Amino acid sequence: MFLGTYAPRLDDKSRLVLPAKFRDQLADGLVITKGQERCLSVWPATEFRSVTEQLRQAPVTSKAARDYMRVLFAGATDETPDKQGRITIPQPLRDYAGLYRDCAVIGANNRVEVWDAAAWEHYLAAQEESFSALSQEVLPGIL
Repeated sequence: MFLGTYAPRLDDKSRLVLPAKFRDQLADGLVITKGQERCLSVWPATEFRSVTEQLRQAPVTSKAARDYMRVLFAGATDETPDKQGRITIPQPLRDYAGLYRDCAVIGANNRVEVWDAAAWEHYLAAQEESFSALSQEVLPGIL
């Protein structure tokens, strides 16, 4: 499980230092994809394989499924962190998420999300008001 919020920067070679707490879970390889709301999703390779298996169950006749899978897989890249825990984020994914320097790396349960720091702050401010109301919709009777 990935938890927490971190504020690394992209270096001059477009590399991102993964938070130390995440490195063991990502050391054997990861997949970076376009995420929702213009962030990037960073999946442990094993978790991404599980997601891929689930997507294979979608009917090929479903236009929505085909469209989603095309965008997801066409923009995906696999990486292995270097010894310092850095990963290179390709230009098309940096452009998609608006990543230029300051980033927010957040734990999102089974994946990590990478946001432009300002975009994350804006998103978080907009979501915090509805956070408690959403708990009843997302987790009724649990929280």
